[in-house]
Amino acid sequence: MSDAGVAPKRQEKVLICNCEGTMALDRAVLEGGFAEGCAKAGFTQLCRGELGRFIDEARTASGLTVACTQEQQTFDEALVEAEIDPRPSFVNIREQAGWSDQGKDAAAKMLALLKSADVRMPDVSTVDMLSGGVCLIYGGGDAALEAASLLKDRLNVSLLLTDIGDLTPLGTMDLMIASGKIAGASGHLGDFEIHVNGYAPVRPSSRDGLQFDIKRDGAAARCDLIVDLSGRAPLFPSHERRDGYYKLDPQDKPGLFRKLFEIADMVGEFEKPRYVEFQEALCAHSRSRVTGCTRCLDVCPASAIKPDGDHVTIDPYLCGGCGACNSVCPTGAAGYAAPSTEALLRRGRAMLSSFTTAGGKDPILLIHDPRHGPAAIEAMARYGRGLPANVLPFEVNEITQVGLDFLLPALAYGAGRIVIVGPTSKRAEIEGLAGQIAMAEAVATGLGYDSGLVSLVLEDDPQPVEDLLYQLPENAVAKPAAGFNPQKQKRTNIRSASTHLHANAPSPVDSIRLPAGAPFGSVNVDTEGCTLCLSCVSACPTGALTDNPDKPQLGFQEAACIQCGLCKSTCPEKVITLEPRFNFTAAAVERHVVYEEEPFECVSCGKPFASKSTIEKMMNTLAEKHWMFQGAAAERLKMCEDCRVQAQFDQKEGPFKLGERPVPRTTEDYLREREEENGEG
Repeated sequence: MSDAGVAPKRQEKVLICNCEGTMALDRAVLEGGFAEGCAKAGFTQLCRGELGRFIDEARTASGLTVACTQEQQTFDEALVEAEIDPRPSFVNIREQAGWSDQGKDAAAKMLALLKSADVRMPDVSTVDMLSGGVCLIYGGGDAALEAASLLKDRLNVSLLLTDIGDLTPLGTMDLMIASGKIAGASGHLGDFEIHVNGYAPVRPSSRDGLQFDIKRDGAAARCDLIVDLSGRAPLFPSHERRDGYYKLDPQDKPGLFRKLFEIADMVGEFEKPRYVEFQEALCAHSRSRVTGCTRCLDVCPASAIKPDGDHVTIDPYLCGGCGACNSVCPTGAAGYAAPSTEALLRRGRAMLSSFTTAGGKDPILLIHDPRHGPAAIEAMARYGRGLPANVLPFEVNEITQVGLDFLLPALAYGAGRIVIVGPTSKRAEIEGLAGQIAMAEAVATGLGYDSGLVSLVLEDDPQPVEDLLYQLPENAVAKPAAGFNPQKQKRTNIRSASTHLHANAPSPVDSIRLPAGAPFGSVNVDTEGCTLCLSCVSACPTGALTDNPDKPQLGFQEAACIQCGLCKSTCPEKVITLEPRFNFTAAAVERHVVYEEEPFECVSCGKPFASKSTIEKMMNTLAEKHWMFQGAAAERLKMCEDCRVQAQFDQKEGPFKLGERPVPRTTEDYLREREEENGEG
């Protein structure tokens, strides 16, 4: 049977080029890391002289990965011209691996970069922001007027002057001009509201200089965009993350004009990622108006999180996506979605596994964001020594989204060290991240691993970062990679990773102390003062504290405790203290009895209805301090709820005593009385 006319079998393909011989490619490692015929590493100039071969490979590919990011546009245009779908994905192995003093030893790293790219990140939901182009320019002098003049033909511009300077009246009043000072601002792109003190609109009769009406305070206005040229303090915290607000330097003319051209297009509907998926049922902020966990409120730089009863709310329009709430949230109620920690762990696991399988040793995970990291890595590759062969670049949307639920699993999956790099501008936002690193270090060193396994480097200059990476020592302790799969549940990933690290630790211990405020630990109860009122059980948001429906009993499961302090704050006897620690033993996931008593039995019917200590304390307290609870009243305290009510009605005197109940009268009673009356007559 002839094969003529049969279409060639389509398969996933990976095309790898040595960029005109500037990279050493180990074809055996790179091609052998994929299914037979899938990867091809024999190209030298795929983007130019071998572009025809690229098209031929693409025609028979069910999916395509190209190991080049510089020439992405060239490849995309060639595919469009050839009418070939789908579009390929692109992976940078040149600056991240090949262009390095250790490039000849980077084959395992190249393979790890390519294999991890196969792990697709899930789509992120979005919110819509609508801008009608109403723009407020806030500033003084010629700079503010010039900016308004540049934008007025594209946007609906108003000018609020902080300083009149030498401005003269406009020949044509095509701008709304006023003077004043913004006392407060709120909102976001498409929905800003400002409050102005000293507001005074310009008078149309201004002749040789701008003149204004009488000033008044408390003026309000709404707009879609704010261009702040005032030179004063920003109107919003973490203003760089506030969509639609532009804090610009009027002295930087090139930068100012460049930004104004961008602002001119800010009209229409815009999609913004919903960075955080929030599950209010998991939130431990408050119970019964008693405040517990405030970790996300403490670290949010954009003021996007507000208390809302027993939980908090996160405004997706104000959220700037820093991910600090995700990093510190002890329950996973605030989960980063761009992408999720679970997705990042799947990619990280694939990268580390591929690296070690291909013969790589002592991998170092270099965590960076897409704005600072690639430029720094490229500068090292072009003008320095490049990245060491065992340093694996790993991109996240924000370094501040990283928490203990990523760090410990990454170490368990085989990372020898983790280095998190970012610009110095991040210093104002790293409080939450620094706390997570401190906890990871406490866990690692407490188990006998080397100190400094997780480090944070904030540098604008790539040179110190490069020097640090080449100076990092090899790990003294080698450990096998963990085999657990990443889960959606934050604490499940932490527990799985810590169990693996403990099982392979140089100096395993049952538990280690953690810094105050850590979301792991035990609850200690002074049982001598506990009355088993179980207020703590009602307040506990995670179910770490439990009761027993059959008897007065308080139970505790340490693995579920997040050290929110609600039990301590709620306890009327003040007998609860918190002990931050990490318990590695199996007992941490088991419920154990903290305190129990024999139940107190009703003196009337014998039904168990409370703990002995509760009844005894209630009787002692009320007998000494309240005249109403003496004698029979005190005895009723020893009764269950049913008998206590019945006793109230049975008493001879008191508010519930209504006399003898009348005997019901029947028809026979009335007939008999009538006969008696007639007989007497």
